[in-house]
Amino acid sequence: MAGPLDGVRILDVTTVGYGPYACQILGDYGAEVIKVESREGDITRGISPFRNAGMGHFFLMANRNKRSIVLDLKTAPGREIFLKLVETMDAVICSIRPAAMDRLGLGYDDCRAVNPKIVYVALVGFGQSGPYAKRPAYDDVIQGMSGMAHMQGGRVGPPKFVNASICDKICSQVAAHSTLAALFSRDRTGRGQLVEVPMFEAMVGFNLVEHHSGQTFEPPLGPAGYERAMVEYRRPYATADGYVCALPYNTKQWRAFFSFMKRDDMMDDPRVVDPKARSEKIGELYELVAQLVKDWKTADLLAALKEADIPHGEAARFDELADDPHMQAVGFFETFEHPSEGCIKLTSPPMKFSETPPDIRRLPAMLGEHSVEILREAGYSEAQISQLLAEDISLDGRAGISQPASGPPAA
Repeated sequence: MAGPLDGVRILDVTTVGYGPYACQILGDYGAEVIKVESREGDITRGISPFRNAGMGHFFLMANRNKRSIVLDLKTAPGREIFLKLVETMDAVICSIRPAAMDRLGLGYDDCRAVNPKIVYVALVGFGQSGPYAKRPAYDDVIQGMSGMAHMQGGRVGPPKFVNASICDKICSQVAAHSTLAALFSRDRTGRGQLVEVPMFEAMVGFNLVEHHSGQTFEPPLGPAGYERAMVEYRRPYATADGYVCALPYNTKQWRAFFSFMKRDDMMDDPRVVDPKARSEKIGELYELVAQLVKDWKTADLLAALKEADIPHGEAARFDELADDPHMQAVGFFETFEHPSEGCIKLTSPPMKFSETPPDIRRLPAMLGEHSVEILREAGYSEAQISQLLAEDISLDGRAGISQPASGPPAA
């Protein structure tokens, strides 16, 4: 069965994480995604480890369900091909700065001129009406500026980065659902539009859902920062032989926890039975949990938490996830034979659709793997394609095809 976006065509003009991951999500939903790359390719192609140059692990994990065409967008023929592709697209998703795309003649107005119904999604670091509009943005920068790094330090510690490209990946979700909303609107109204998705604003809104806290009110009722999330002992708890995530949350669960811990003195403690007092003193409760579980065997503690119906789970290592029995039961990890990389293991689309299931239909593409077939589909003759390859405007990246000398990078 086809995915829910079967028939939707997306032109992916993005690199790194923010953008490629968003387009992968849309590809998982069934959209046809064509990724436009320079001759150097997406920078993540070169991030190790990899078996073959140009097929780094990061690229493999964010670029399935796409075809790859190489275009030098700084040349007139490259721009002409781009706009010819736009004619048949439903959406363009672009992480090149809007001013640069306008200078190339490939901005929203240029694309709308050849396709009035186009949805043009500009992925930017900062809203283009503000003073930061021209600033470059990377995940670490946005972590710091959005308060994400401050959050990791708690109330008194120094700011720390999350050990993940967290802003790239969160904003990819925002970009994906913004694209879907604009496509839905176009189906209702017949009109395309320009959509701007700024990382900074998206992450500030994301972070402040719970962390706006007392600043939600005017005048403020207290500082920003959700108390439960900021306290020192909110972390996986060390046991005698591992780490466990235990989350007594409501009164019933806290009482059940202290019951099997034989702490009758805590059963009617205001911090346990009064939600307001509990929210204000949650750090003290978490510290007590850490003290009480440290001598337990992990398996015994997990069994006790399960029996008491308290939310829990073992803190897993990355390299243990594929062996998790739940992951194995739902078939979350899939192995494939890639034409250039051999056996690779990818994660599956996590969502389930009863009638239009997402699927991995295409493995991550080699650089320019589909240039020739896409040019053919766009109406270029074999002679014209040969000329474009000879002039380094495009590149034939099919396995076993010798490559011409490298040309200038795309915009």
